[in-house]
Amino acid sequence: MIRVESLSCGYLEQDILKGVSFELPARAFTALLGPNGSGKSTLLYALMGFLKPRQGRILIREKELLHHSRAELAKIFAYIPQELHSEFDYSVADTVLMGRYPFMGMMQKHSEEDLLLVEDTLKRLDLYPLHQRFLHQLSGGEKQRVYIARALVQQTPYILLDESLSQLDINYQLEIMRLLRSISNEEQKGILLISHNLNLSANYADHMLFLKDGMLLNSGSPEELMRGSILSELYGVPLSTARNPISNTNNIIYP
Repeated sequence: MIRVESLSCGYLEQDILKGVSFELPARAFTALLGPNGSGKSTLLYALMGFLKPRQGRILIREKELLHHSRAELAKIFAYIPQELHSEFDYSVADTVLMGRYPFMGMMQKHSEEDLLLVEDTLKRLDLYPLHQRFLHQLSGGEKQRVYIARALVQQTPYILLDESLSQLDINYQLEIMRLLRSISNEEQKGILLISHNLNLSANYADHMLFLKDGMLLNSGSPEELMRGSILSELYGVPLSTARNPISNTNNIIYP
């Protein structure tokens, strides 16, 4: 369990997060939502230890985050960005193998177990036929599956994703959400996804966090939070919901 207590932090002299408190459940799929500029990415950076709290603290397994080394944090969090930009173009297999770096010593080579883990993960995510291709040869959805595979071989209890679906077509968004749902269920991992899609988040996530103006507006299940009054307050416009007959969850309806 990760516990955030009265967290305030930001950049230069400006606080982006202001007194945020919540618990990030282990072995559950959590969606983090809110308007642009509400502090969602800042919260992810704080959880990974890249931003120091000005006030409050983050506790991981009852130990304050500031007292964890970078090596320890790399074995707790796997991070999947919206898109990776690199001067070098790596193959799919080499990209996934990078997830094993936190477990390697100085000058140590990858073990046979590392290579087998990568191969098994590529097969599980239907990526093995692409393992020799380079990233620039892949579609957006295929790249996201590669990054998820890399996170899986890192074998961390938590996976953090920063708006990883925002540039994907709906077919890839559905594919990735189903994959994250199955990973959370089958491997008992805690997943935190920044999303702008309320309906997809409500249909697949166990838990939702709503941020507005750097403050936590609400935290709870989709059943609790997907209500017109709460969503209207979050986004500042009148919003209505109706029961989705397939997912049996409230979804936004548009006029």
